[in-house]
Amino acid sequence: MINDLDRTDWASLGHAYGAADDVPEWLRGMVSPDPAVREEAFGNFYSAALHQGSVYTSTVASLPFLFAMADDPATPDRGEVVALLLSIGREAVDAEEIYAVICGEDGEESTIYPDTARLMREHADAFVAYASDPDPQVRRASIEGLGLFLDDAERAVGLLQGRLVEENGAVERLLVVRTMADLATRLPAAAAPARAWLDALADSDTTDPDTRLAALAHRARCAPDSIDDQTVPTAIELLRQVAPEPRPKEDEQGERNPSRPCACEAEPEPEPDPNVPGHVAAAFADLERHGRIHAATTPLLMAFHTALGARVEDRTALLTEQLYSPDPGTRYDAIDMARSLIISWRGDHTGLVRLIGDCLLPDDSYTAAAAAEALGSLAALAEPAREALAAYVTAHRTTHRPDAWASPHRAVRRAHQLAVVALAGLKDERALPSLLVALDTDTDSWRAMGAVGHLPQCAAELTPRLIRRLADVDHSREWLDVSPVTLTCALAKLGDPAAVPALAEAVQAAVRHKQWRTAEPVLKALASFGPRAASALDAVRPLTDADDVSVRTAAAGAVWELERRPESVVPLLEHLLDGHRNFDAIGLAGRIGPGAAAVLPRLRQILNVRVEQNARNEQNGSAVLNDSWTLVHVASALWDIGGVSEAGTVVPALLAAWKDNDSTARDVVACLNRMGPAARPALPQIQAALAQPHRGDQMWSGAVAFDLEVEHTCRAILTRLTDLPDPAPARGE
Repeated sequence: MINDLDRTDWASLGHAYGAADDVPEWLRGMVSPDPAVREEAFGNFYSAALHQGSVYTSTVASLPFLFAMADDPATPDRGEVVALLLSIGREAVDAEEIYAVICGEDGEESTIYPDTARLMREHADAFVAYASDPDPQVRRASIEGLGLFLDDAERAVGLLQGRLVEENGAVERLLVVRTMADLATRLPAAAAPARAWLDALADSDTTDPDTRLAALAHRARCAPDSIDDQTVPTAIELLRQVAPEPRPKEDEQGERNPSRPCACEAEPEPEPDPNVPGHVAAAFADLERHGRIHAATTPLLMAFHTALGARVEDRTALLTEQLYSPDPGTRYDAIDMARSLIISWRGDHTGLVRLIGDCLLPDDSYTAAAAAEALGSLAALAEPAREALAAYVTAHRTTHRPDAWASPHRAVRRAHQLAVVALAGLKDERALPSLLVALDTDTDSWRAMGAVGHLPQCAAELTPRLIRRLADVDHSREWLDVSPVTLTCALAKLGDPAAVPALAEAVQAAVRHKQWRTAEPVLKALASFGPRAASALDAVRPLTDADDVSVRTAAAGAVWELERRPESVVPLLEHLLDGHRNFDAIGLAGRIGPGAAAVLPRLRQILNVRVEQNARNEQNGSAVLNDSWTLVHVASALWDIGGVSEAGTVVPALLAAWKDNDSTARDVVACLNRMGPAARPALPQIQAALAQPHRGDQMWSGAVAFDLEVEHTCRAILTRLTDLPDPAPARGE
């Protein structure tokens, strides 16, 4: 029994934690008869000994005791103990080559990852035993260990084949198939027998469709050369067999009927802490929600999409089937897979976007919220779902309640809000009534703030409300649910000069309280109004001497935009450029243009220093400085001030920055677009960018809009420089 383990062993473990006389109570609590104590103990273990998946000395010291717990049939929650062992071993195996030697907790070199992986392999027989345990939870948690920790390929393949024969549960069978594919990629000796087994399973008419689908998907993952023209059609047919309920009928025009229910059960969520700002609580709820899986086939379909990669047409066909599936969980999980494809790969995604819009049904708030959130991330690509979004929002307001944004039902409220935000992102003023409810009731107004700026045509109604909220801001407070920065950004996007007096007062209040992080964006908001904000000059001009360099720079920029007199700003600019990475000051020099010619020598110096330093580093074999943003900002300013005479310097710098850092693309092509014929040397790189089907890293908000803007600008340059008629617009725009 684990509680009868020799006390010396517990003391040894306790010593590893700095507790000389005993093991921590939270480890002992993992075998408590009280479920609440066990739950807390497991949580504490993950926090203290497996924080963010990292392996520590204490983690390794725990392993003998965790194995002892897992071996003891009397241990409660044995399945969770085995799952914990598996997660430790997986982390070690995944990291043993990447982090073969690290700086240990004591500052000395440590080989903890390969050592832990070796220790787990020494306990491989324990996972073999767990895999045939009478407890299905223990078996489920152990199956992956057969592929991770056994180094005997023949034995591992045989054990997994045997497990599939013995297992009746769908989840366990799918795990066995996935683990066989994992084994094939880990051990070269297992590749041929594993692939032959997957082939036989995928082609077997006597095997259940779930297992055949898993075999097909994971064969594609571990043997990409096996993918052919029949792979996806076969997967689609198997997916239909997995959920063989009546399929939606086609209408007279041959279109699928989108009015079928798309309900998917949502787990009840706890009420948020009223002391936590709404946007913070929502962010944590989103993190928890993001990890949910609603269908047993979802992990294998995700793996299948990864294996299909750039086969966009095949993936679109598969996702279309997923989104039409009679199984609500399959449909729900397909929403995010479809979103991922759309934002990652260029092309015509109209059909998928409309199918996501089909999930916006008023009687299914859980799925509708996922659909609305996905559409909100697609920027202009969500256009085919515009009417579905508008119909959903309108239906809520007419059949549920006019102030659906503030509905007391949390699921309804969240779904409605996300749909309104997505609709506003399409600049559709049918989102306005709900946004006004948000501002008037202060219900989740933080969510509305990111949307109102998309509706400048509604500024007459939105601006006064934002001004009132800005006037009520307590600038002495550090953290607010809706920050003054968010408010000022929204006012700048609306572009209504009625906001100028309120912005001038806000910047003065922020400066009084030394809230520099607020003062800077408020100054930039004032600058966005240009000469229409000239009445704020008396408030702005003194801030060119502020203590904070960012505020000084923003104030100088505002002075320029408000009165457009180079003689007032260029002397300030010469001092601000003392720091070569003051990108705002460099950008200001470019906006002033030829009137800032006095700073050209300094800009050339900044650029030359970076170029020469990189040349020396390359010659000496040292790391080249990743300073692409400096190149972009300085080169753009050189062109805007010096014009054609600087082209020989500007174009190579822009192209080098773009090559090194794709996130500079929008700024690079914007400058190239301003350069006219002088940008001709950039044509090959522009053509290559347009030919690239992948959008690149799309893990940040606004990435789709970024890519669409780059595409649009590149096409404009290409059209002008090649003297060709306007090409057809990019598909999906």
